[in-house]
Amino acid sequence: MTDTAMPSPEAIKTWARLMRVSRQLVERAEDALKEGGLPPLAWYDVLHELAEAGEGGLRPFQLIERTLFAQYNISRLLARLEADGFVEKLPVADDGRGQTVRITAKGRETRRRMWAVYGRSIAELVGDKLSPQELNTVSALLGRLRDPPAGD
Repeated sequence: MTDTAMPSPEAIKTWARLMRVSRQLVERAEDALKEGGLPPLAWYDVLHELAEAGEGGLRPFQLIERTLFAQYNISRLLARLEADGFVEKLPVADDGRGQTVRITAKGRETRRRMWAVYGRSIAELVGDKLSPQELNTVSALLGRLRDPPAGD
């Protein structure tokens, strides 16, 4: 597409629907977490990545890469998670200013409780509305919009 090319009406309609539906689905999942007295979805994303990393934890820049949060957002979120006892920051031996962030037992338990609600939301909002074949089709189509393509 050149700089002067305009999107087709179909592309505009698809973009608008994708943005609207995405926002609505996230808002509904956020509402379910809030109703359950649980932290926001962004907390789950960070706790999930830290749990997947294991005992070694992750450096903040790795969390930024894996979650796509801006640096200042990750810094504030990690400070809050640490204050609430969900993560701990450990010094990096060969980097005097560097830190590794690791999930705590309390963070693992909170992640587990959040997943019970979040997973149910995914099932109700997406899984119950589309067949397995439709889910695979939507996933494949959305995967083609990624840049660069990655294997999910």
